Amino acid sequence: MKILVINCGSSSLKYQLYNMDEKTGVVLAKGLVERIGMEGSNLQHTPEGKDKFVFEQPLADHSEAIKLVMDKLIDPECGVISDLSQINGVGHRIVHGGKYFSDSCIVTEEVKDAIKKCFDLAPLHNPANLMGIEACEKLMPGVPQITVFDTAFHHSMPQKAFMYALPYEYYEKDDIRKYGFHGTSHKYVSMRAIDMLGGKKESKIITCHLGNGSSVAAVKDGKGIDTSMGLTPLEGLFMGTRCGDIDLAVVFYLMKKEKLPAHAIDQIMNKESGVYGISGVSSDFRDIETAANEGNERAKLALDMFHYKVAKYIGEYFIALGGADAIVFTAGLGENSKTSRAAICEQLKCLGVEIDEEKNSKRGEEIDISSPNSKIRVFVIPTNEELMIAQDTKELLDK
Repeated sequence: MKILVINCGSSSLKYQLYNMDEKTGVVLAKGLVERIGMEGSNLQHTPEGKDKFVFEQPLADHSEAIKLVMDKLIDPECGVISDLSQINGVGHRIVHGGKYFSDSCIVTEEVKDAIKKCFDLAPLHNPANLMGIEACEKLMPGVPQITVFDTAFHHSMPQKAFMYALPYEYYEKDDIRKYGFHGTSHKYVSMRAIDMLGGKKESKIITCHLGNGSSVAAVKDGKGIDTSMGLTPLEGLFMGTRCGDIDLAVVFYLMKKEKLPAHAIDQIMNKESGVYGISGVSSDFRDIETAANEGNERAKLALDMFHYKVAKYIGEYFIALGGADAIVFTAGLGENSKTSRAAICEQLKCLGVEIDEEKNSKRGEEIDISSPNSKIRVFVIPTNEELMIAQDTKELLDK
């Protein structure tokens, strides 16, 4: 069974074509389309066992981008299949499913209508996600389209965790509540952690998806019970350019003090804050670590603040779970930065966390970095959201 996984961003498109005849899946081709609708749009396409091909051409929208991807998948020189009819299904990453979706599902007109209803909650992503679905429907009539939602994994949160202490009518009328994000990643790494724990039926796992976008989740017996992001990805940890948790009175203070309109505040808190705002260096943690090592005090402060915040959320979820069997680090920073993992775990010694310095020096590989005496296992697990989407797609097609 061949599954195409599509991830449409606001001006980009990532894809992977899987052969899912084996459980772990085999990637036949993968690629990235950048700068859709802008000057310099291009496709970087890598077939299995071959070097990367780069194609530069104007791409007005996601429909044109997907058409280019389809053409290259069947191209005699760089393609990996002879005809699009060999693709059995397409799995689409959808950022926000709101209250409507607690699991992946096959696309219908009702599903598309519900995705549209979440446009206000994810204005940069959901419209692009829907464009990807409709482009594939047009180019591949009759091929099942599957939606996999970033928010779905967190639908198992109890009401006490997802409610805000606002007048209840805003929950009833406007669906204002915590939804959480990075759900596909948290689901994948928590499942792998359960396997690494010997397949325990009862498990308490804290997953840390750390990178330009960052979130922490509490996972009990394979189900999410709390997570740091909220109605939007702005809540929780501060990250690349987002401010994370702050006193909401700051919004009104800035509006009055600096005479800023609401859209300017939104720009500041989503695009100009986080480690970028503190360091003044970059939103990329690699750049900030380099600057900190070179003596940049603001870069060092940004890292200290971030590590402290992550450790606080881990402590919070240790309480929420009533203990923890494992802590998982994943995503760009979590998988690759031994410095950040060590700094975070240093603050967790009070919970009995100890890591092995030599094991922690590994980058980007699945490994248990705990020391033998650690009361909580500490895993590094590279996330694989695309494989998770492909597996969900295959499961629905098998049914």
